[in-house]
Amino acid sequence: MICDLHCHTKLSDGSLGIEEIIEQAKRTNINWLSITDHDTMASFSRADVLGERAGIKILHGVELSAWDKKRNSKVHILCYAPTKPDRLEGLCQKCCEIRKECSKEMISKVMEKYPIPIEAILRHTTSAKSIFKQHIMRALIDYGYALEFYGKLDSELFNAQFGSCYVEREYPDVNFVIDLIHTARGVAVMAHPAQYDNMELLEELAGNGKIDGVEVDHYSADESYRSELRKLADRYELIQTGGSDFHGLYNSVPTHLGSETTTQENLDRILKLSAKKKQESK
Repeated sequence: MICDLHCHTKLSDGSLGIEEIIEQAKRTNINWLSITDHDTMASFSRADVLGERAGIKILHGVELSAWDKKRNSKVHILCYAPTKPDRLEGLCQKCCEIRKECSKEMISKVMEKYPIPIEAILRHTTSAKSIFKQHIMRALIDYGYALEFYGKLDSELFNAQFGSCYVEREYPDVNFVIDLIHTARGVAVMAHPAQYDNMELLEELAGNGKIDGVEVDHYSADESYRSELRKLADRYELIQTGGSDFHGLYNSVPTHLGSETTTQENLDRILKLSAKKKQESK
């Protein structure tokens, strides 16, 4: 059983469409797939249809942007199998608007430095619900200002600490986001804690019984970090997930569908918890 529970399409910051993702999942013998685009659930119905045709089970998912106010840092929460997804629509819309405003400012700053047309950026966002820095970098590559997405220019412009064009704003509070996921009868899993240094927050959320699981197997975590995550997850009986976090052309490191996976045991725990939440909502 191969279960990849984290990947992205053109609806957010991936370079492939839903059809291409599912076709590739079939080629790589993936049995269960979750498309977890940032702050949008627009993939759900189309993925269901295409997944059924391809013989791939689809687990509805979305990666929600949130903010750890205590530590003033970003955190991403994966929501799986929400049986009342309409309750998340307002949150998704709010997060997309925040990202759009940040992107507009970043585009303005970039265009002061590099004379590229706005259309060069927007042509890569026609399917996306937001504009991401990858779309801006792609335009800069198109016009010859860089040869790669994550090289020197990307660091100069978009590094979160010192990038000259980087813009960030607070997203909704992480506790609010998790509460809303549970209101939507979804399963809340912290995505890639190593990426944003969220270990302290994870311990806090787990200790308070707020979080259902954690993404252990992700390229951002080395074996030592994964070991710490597993110990914490065992201590608090958290579901342990894994996923490739595939973005296609926009990958920050080489990663392909199925490169990181979730065990069948942990997939079953997600499905069991989802069924329980669904039953409780009746």
